[in-house]
Amino acid sequence: MSEFDVIIIGAGPGGYVCAIRCAQLGLKTAVVEGRETLGGTCLNVGCIPSKALLHASHALHEAEHNFARMGLVGAAPTVDWAGMLSYKDDVIGQNTKGIEFLFKKNKITWLKGWGSIPAAGQVKVGDEVHSARHIVIATGSEPASLPGVAVDETVIVTSTGALALAKVPASMVVIGAGVIGLELGSVYARLG
Repeated sequence: MSEFDVIIIGAGPGGYVCAIRCAQLGLKTAVVEGRETLGGTCLNVGCIPSKALLHASHALHEAEHNFARMGLVGAAPTVDWAGMLSYKDDVIGQNTKGIEFLFKKNKITWLKGWGSIPAAGQVKVGDEVHSARHIVIATGSEPASLPGVAVDETVIVTSTGALALAKVPASMVVIGAGVIGLELGSVYARLG
C-alpha cells in the first residue's frame, strides 16, 4: 500500500491544479485518472477542443466575410475537415503533455485507473489500495442524457461526439446553451 499526504481523484482543471499546488507545498501527492491522458473533460473532450475548432472556424469566417473589407484579397479558403480535426487533436496533445510535464516536475504520482474510496483514508485504483491523510474528489462532469433519447454518437451525439464527426453535417440542432453547446453550435454554423 502506497502512502500519500493527499490523493486527488480526477485530473481535470480542478484536480491537476490542486495536485500541483499540494506538491509545491511539500505534500506527497497522487492523482487518480482513468483516461489515457490528463486534463479531464475540459482538456480532452470539452473546453479546449471546442475552442480549437472555434478558433479555426472564426478564421474561416473572417476570411469569407471580412478580409476583403480590410484589403486582404485572395482566394477564399476551403475547409479540410480532417485537417481541422487534426489541428484540434494537436492542441489537445500539447495541453495534456504539458500537464504530464508539470506532474513529473512536481513529483506527482499518476495512479492510472478509476478510483473508489473503500474506507476512510483509502483510495482503491484497480486492485491496489493507497492510503492518504486527505482525499480530494474532483471528478468533473459527464454529458446529461434526455429521457427516451438514445445517444449513438453518430446521429444523436454528446459534445464529445460532436468533436469528432466524420463530416460536417448539413444540419444540426444543439440542445443546451452551456459554453460548449454554444461554441460547437458556432463552429458548425460557420462551417455551413
